[in-house]
Amino acid sequence: MKNAGFTLIELVVTVMIVAILASGAVPIAQLTSQRNKETELKQALRQIREAIDLYKKAVDEGKIKKTLDQTGYPPSLDVLEQGVINQADAKGRVIKFIRKIPRDPMNKDSDLKPAETWAKRSYASDVNAPAEGVDVYDVYSRSTKKAIDGTTYNTW
Repeated sequence: MKNAGFTLIELVVTVMIVAILASGAVPIAQLTSQRNKETELKQALRQIREAIDLYKKAVDEGKIKKTLDQTGYPPSLDVLEQGVINQADAKGRVIKFIRKIPRDPMNKDSDLKPAETWAKRSYASDVNAPAEGVDVYDVYSRSTKKAIDGTTYNTW
């Protein structure tokens, strides 16, 4: 009579093969997750920077009132989402530049509002030493972690 079933050696070999396959899958999953976050960061930066450029263009076209001491860049990221009154429109409609400020995907602090997750650079600050000021000329990630390509996220 023949016994049906697996021997202990067959089970051990099977478990070892599964463990070897799983150990190869974990780094690939981590790399894929990091790549997805980097793509999300690039898209968020592109959206915010486009909105800043649209705001500046609206100021240059006279749609937004500007005083002599202002640079023409938005005073905050929230202004891009909330909108401003169109000075060139007789009905005084509001111009919005972005539907919603995206969060910095590299910032893990869920207590912060999306606009607070970004580091901001004012027009008056030095390129090599970005600092916040009275306007928002550019945004960048606060994360100092290394990207897949070797650069740090806060230099993007």
